[in-house]
Amino acid sequence: MGVGSNGPRGTHTAVMRACEGAGPEDDPADGRDPGSHPLGSAVDPEDLPDGLVVADETGRVVCFNSAAARITAVPRAAALGRRLEDALPLEDLKGRRWWAVTDPYGGLATRVGQPERNLLLPGGREVLVSARYVRAQPTGPVRRVVISLRGTEARRRTERSHAELIATVAHELRSPLTSVKGFTATLLAKWERFTDDQKRLMLETVDADAGRVTRLIAELLDISRIDSGRLELRRQPLDLSAAVERHVQALTAKGQTPDRFLVRTCQPLPAVWADPDKVDQVLGNLLENAVRHGEGTVTIEVAPAPAKSDEKGTSVTVSDEGSGIPEESMARVFTRFWRGSKRGGTGLGLYIVKGIVEAHGGTITVGRGPGGGAEFRFVLPVSAPAYLG
Repeated sequence: MGVGSNGPRGTHTAVMRACEGAGPEDDPADGRDPGSHPLGSAVDPEDLPDGLVVADETGRVVCFNSAAARITAVPRAAALGRRLEDALPLEDLKGRRWWAVTDPYGGLATRVGQPERNLLLPGGREVLVSARYVRAQPTGPVRRVVISLRGTEARRRTERSHAELIATVAHELRSPLTSVKGFTATLLAKWERFTDDQKRLMLETVDADAGRVTRLIAELLDISRIDSGRLELRRQPLDLSAAVERHVQALTAKGQTPDRFLVRTCQPLPAVWADPDKVDQVLGNLLENAVRHGEGTVTIEVAPAPAKSDEKGTSVTVSDEGSGIPEESMARVFTRFWRGSKRGGTGLGLYIVKGIVEAHGGTITVGRGPGGGAEFRFVLPVSAPAYLG
């Protein structure tokens, strides 16, 4: 909660009184008694998840909560009563003293604060800092400076995730593109020297590698849409049992023996409205994983299953008889870049599967199947487009 930057003025005033121990007075911004505020007459700064530092009109620190002490490694007793620039000797990434540059008390009278930015404390400790300048009047003198502090750990995790994504994409693209470039250059330079069978083999390899690149790009687009909440679903009536049979037939056509699969369907199934293409993506990923990484019979069960809010839904369970997924890895199965013991692929498939199922309002879980192998179960709730409601 970024107090003093975005919150209601009444909340801000209540927090200030909690910091300073001030008595009740009317908020000059809205004329309401602070005791009538939904949060009560005061909000304890210790309840705030972020660091809160407040300096009065003289520039001395009057509030320094425990989160601020933890984030900055500055004891509260050492900060209270000191001048702001001494309690928080912040510098920007160019080594300039932040308080001297921003000059909250003597700067432009129209300035209302500072947006969040990455600053440094002595010793190189990084903190995310934003500030708000509180004035009695719009262009009057600064009455308080309210600083919000956050650690950089969450941002660093995000940056590491992005860096890992870029590195993975670069690695996955390099191999097929090198192959495509090599074969096409060879064919263009020495077309007449190869037999028709050799040309066909090279072109088939180029086609397969181009398919790998296309699938990777599609996965990246799916991740982008899932992370931004823009995954579009085109719902229509869907027969999950028929979709499963279609995927099993496709796998047997590619060389898998029919007795490798056991399909069980418990009728009657609730009517499900879902995006057929997206559900095909889920089924294809789960079945291919079971075939590639599992052993023995792959069992697919389609059955009615209760979903959240007492609604009915349809569940699909895919299990195999292999060694399964270690208990310590189950919590990470649906994260980006997770791969089983047998490496292969980008490690993005199950992350996308989870995003698709949840976009439908469903759930997906992983566990150990009856045969000892991995068992994935997803549930799609009964639903219909809004225009049919």
